[in-house]
Amino acid sequence: MSEAPGRAVYIVDGARTPFIKARNAPGPFTPVDLAVQCGRPLLLRQPFEPDAFDQVILGCVNAIAEEQNPGRVAALRLGCGPQMVAFTVAINCGSGMQSIDTAYNYIKLGQSDLILAGGAESLSHAPLVFSQDMVKWLGALSGAKGLVDRAKVASTFRPDFLKPIIGLEKGLTDPIVALNMGQTAEVVAHLFDLSREDGDAYAVESHKRLARAQAEGWLKGEVEPAFAKDGQVYDHDDGVRPDSSLERLAKLRPVFEPPYGKVTAGNSSQITDGASWVILASEEAVKRHGLAPLARLVDSQWSALDPSIMGLGPTLCATELLKRRSLKLQDIDLWELNEAFAHQVLSCLAAWKDEDFCKRVLGLPGAAGEIDPERLNVDGGAISLGHPVGASGNRIVLHAINAMKRLKLKTGIATECIGGGQGGAMLLEMV
Repeated sequence: MSEAPGRAVYIVDGARTPFIKARNAPGPFTPVDLAVQCGRPLLLRQPFEPDAFDQVILGCVNAIAEEQNPGRVAALRLGCGPQMVAFTVAINCGSGMQSIDTAYNYIKLGQSDLILAGGAESLSHAPLVFSQDMVKWLGALSGAKGLVDRAKVASTFRPDFLKPIIGLEKGLTDPIVALNMGQTAEVVAHLFDLSREDGDAYAVESHKRLARAQAEGWLKGEVEPAFAKDGQVYDHDDGVRPDSSLERLAKLRPVFEPPYGKVTAGNSSQITDGASWVILASEEAVKRHGLAPLARLVDSQWSALDPSIMGLGPTLCATELLKRRSLKLQDIDLWELNEAFAHQVLSCLAAWKDEDFCKRVLGLPGAAGEIDPERLNVDGGAISLGHPVGASGNRIVLHAINAMKRLKLKTGIATECIGGGQGGAMLLEMV
């Protein structure tokens, strides 16, 4: 494949933490903690010092109050030095991929040579917030003058003011169409007439594939163990259920559209904490530091659509990449399509097979065709290992490269839907 205008951009290394399942309490790591846990071993094995980077870019959606601009905090904790320019990007589920794309463009345009790009998210640290009624009451109490006024305001207090609102629930609800992400999965499942059983079957396969990858040791070069302050070691994605079955999943109730919905906790991505980094380099940096590139980032594409059908985002951006390169779905050796929901992935596959959708929406002469299931999410995905929002886009790029290396494949696309009605895709070629 020919390179897009500008300099060649290579991915030379990467690492991630295990994706750790949230357990109804703040987890052992903040977003920056996670970024540091996998960043340190990654940087220790490089032939250059941490301050050799031109920039550090980190995707993160739910930054905590103590870590504003987590990209900069992570860069300092990783020893990149006080002179290191570091910043944070956020585009919901695409944040970890956006960090790569931002780095890609800086290097392609000749403004940088070596960039550390990552994503980190600790969904277990998502805040609980007060209702507006409680906020107004506290404001009135603060502004009251004298004991009499304060007593009057205090008398208006109601116990339900103390009921917290889950910040994550708010964040996963689109403010434009007033649908949460699970409801958008129900919408696209309905559009393409997918059954509950279709989604459950896909989810079972995701768990089986991840369990196999763990058992075979295929993730060892990718996943760095994370060490908590209490001494506990997290060394694998702990949401995987090797014994998952259609019978077990069938017992779960629909979460988002009860009682007749198709999307359940079992066929949705898991709420997890995790981080991932990749190192991007120009050809000059590769030569200067004696690096061995893994893959070339050939091209990228972002697309947008109605938020109520956000799950179809990958069909738009990935198709645009293919059209620009005169490629077909079947020309790509390996696909990583982030598993936000089983029905969302299946809807994308159904859309590419639908002649009317491909003509009207994608501008193709006919149906795009099918992706071989054996080339799609070969080691499972977010349904079995989780979806720490700011990190997932980075992880699927890193894993696509590692899987292509293991399987001796040449080309890959990593793509994802993005809350708010967007999609991102990257075209990779092994070196």
